[in-house]
Amino acid sequence: MPQLACTTIASPVGRLLLVATDAALVAILWEKDDPARVPLGALTEDDAHPVLVEAARQLREYFAGTRTRFTVPLDFTGTAFQREVWQALLTIPFGETRSYRQIAEQIGRPAAVRAVGAANGRNPISIITPCHRVIGTDGKLTGFAGGLDAKAYLLTLEGMATVAQTSDDRQYSWLESAAPAH
Repeated sequence: MPQLACTTIASPVGRLLLVATDAALVAILWEKDDPARVPLGALTEDDAHPVLVEAARQLREYFAGTRTRFTVPLDFTGTAFQREVWQALLTIPFGETRSYRQIAEQIGRPAAVRAVGAANGRNPISIITPCHRVIGTDGKLTGFAGGLDAKAYLLTLEGMATVAQTSDDRQYSWLESAAPAH
């Protein structure tokens, strides 16, 4: 694996660890992330790394409500199936959600709903690759590496503000998008 640089930034959803190669962002990890979820090599702290500086700037704009699309270069490490799922996540527009079933259908594997959920859970570039926009087929918020509070916060930040329940029956403020149901 190439040399990895990192920096940590404060955000409304907690501290985020940004990780990059010389050319692209490879991870955004949560403060209490499981290290086994996204295995990385040795990291070197570099607050001036150009990719990390740009990623931090774009994330600050997103949290300030002035950015709806990210343009920082990304480099995914995972299986071919995982990378296919993560590319599909990048097509979910700001302010909309998709179900795991819709993502499975989008990639041409309608029977792979559980595998899509597993790949979603291993998304290494949280927030920018919007796994938070994926919800259960029943419309409930489901598992999220950053925690369900963070998922609800991100959905609310994107303008989805009403009340819904998680799979464990906690209530959160959000609204399912107008995306076509399948």
